[in-house]
Amino acid sequence: MHRYWFHVGPVAIWSKLLTWIARSKTTHSKRGHSLNQKGPVLCPHMKKGQHPGHHPLFYSQFVLASRFRSMWGLVASRVWRVLMIKFSFGAALVALLLFAALPQAPAQDARQNEAGQFDFYVLSLSWSPSFCAAAAERDSSRAPTLQCGARPYSFVVHGLWPQYDRGFPEYCQVPAPRLDRGIVSSMLDLMPAPHLVFNEWDKHGTCSGLAPRAYFEVVRKARAVVKIPPQFMDLQDSLNVTPAAVEDAFKAANPGLSPNGMAIGCDKKRLTEVRICLSKELQFRDCTEVARRSCTRDQLVMPPLRGS
Repeated sequence: MHRYWFHVGPVAIWSKLLTWIARSKTTHSKRGHSLNQKGPVLCPHMKKGQHPGHHPLFYSQFVLASRFRSMWGLVASRVWRVLMIKFSFGAALVALLLFAALPQAPAQDARQNEAGQFDFYVLSLSWSPSFCAAAAERDSSRAPTLQCGARPYSFVVHGLWPQYDRGFPEYCQVPAPRLDRGIVSSMLDLMPAPHLVFNEWDKHGTCSGLAPRAYFEVVRKARAVVKIPPQFMDLQDSLNVTPAAVEDAFKAANPGLSPNGMAIGCDKKRLTEVRICLSKELQFRDCTEVARRSCTRDQLVMPPLRGS
């Protein structure tokens, strides 16, 4: 026994012993004999016919092996649990960091989408030549719309939008009250696209708390409040500008308008719109949340008026 232990080693002994235990479990019959035709596997110190469980050496080794396996099972279980906890914590931390890196939408106002409940207006003035140039790039085969036809439009009204200090309402009445065709026709000088008039009423006008005719009267008054800088009134040639230069031009033409009360809109290369914040009484006012979304490109192009 000692010679066998010396030559084979303790690790191999344990391995053979555990293998023998597993084999004896599957091959042992009711009488203690193997179901295998070669007979039971015997320890060198066992007498022939002796049940393996009656051997004192086997019994002590069996107890040790059982405890050994139980101990490693417990250790493995606890290691697995620790690894899973660490993995879950790591995954949660990564998800939290990714969520924090995403641009956060403004918190929803408690008055969300209640008609007539808002803090100020945003008047959006679209530079029509940029809109038409982008539309032609998307699909040059389409016939020009009223806005992109023969009449040379400069800044047109995109919309007058009720706004919260944080966020904005939209579609406050679904379905929206019917919009009379006469009102649509009367607004085409400022908003030269019938579908635009319908869309702005459904999405923004219904949140003003006003009837359709009253709302579009306010749109016309708001447009009259804002003076277009003279250098943009009849632009005959393409003009390269900076967002700051456009802001300065509008400030010079509109005393009381501050950089924090407006925002410049742009696409990849063109100036697209100017947004100006007005109180409910149509006075210039600051609007930090709107102003901070102003275009940050170094240079922008203002295409000339159509027909120029």
